[in-house]
Amino acid sequence: MGIRFKDFVLLAADTIDSRSIVVMKHDEDKFVPLSKTLLMAVTGESGDTTQFSEYISKNIQLYKMKNDYELSPRASAHFTRKMLADSLRSQERYNVNLLMAGYDEVEKKAELYYMDYLASMMELPYCAHGYGSMFVLGCMDAYYKPDMSVEQAYELMKRCVAEISKRFSISLPTFMVKVVDKDGIHDKDPILARQLVI
Repeated sequence: MGIRFKDFVLLAADTIDSRSIVVMKHDEDKFVPLSKTLLMAVTGESGDTTQFSEYISKNIQLYKMKNDYELSPRASAHFTRKMLADSLRSQERYNVNLLMAGYDEVEKKAELYYMDYLASMMELPYCAHGYGSMFVLGCMDAYYKPDMSVEQAYELMKRCVAEISKRFSISLPTFMVKVVDKDGIHDKDPILARQLVI
């Protein structure tokens, strides 16, 4: 899940790694830092998420080394979408869905991009991937305000996790939460579903 505000973006992802009906890991980190103020949250097939994340991360770093400046969040999102589109038309397509959050230091604003495995991309104020998105998008529709503080945004994210815990048949006990702003990428306390009042 991701929510964009004027000065920051809040991202949250569950920590479950599963294949079919089997849970493989309970502590999966689905976040990939791409630069000081750029973060990607990736979900999908385990091997694809790792390989694609490393490919994007290393190419963005290579661009910085060659040109002495970083790609903006918008440019990074377009590059990532192009790589997804190219792989879609090859024999080795990546089955990944992702959110990309960043702070543009030139335009002085936060940005959030939604991409899926078919290489469609949108810049949105809030979005989510997976079955849980059916529950949280309504919650975000009802309570989102673009001028919220970090603490208010965190409470909204907790409300979204509570909605998933209440309505989703699969248990997702822990959500990692990260903030991206002009000062970089910061961790927030994980949201534990069992501690929420449902």
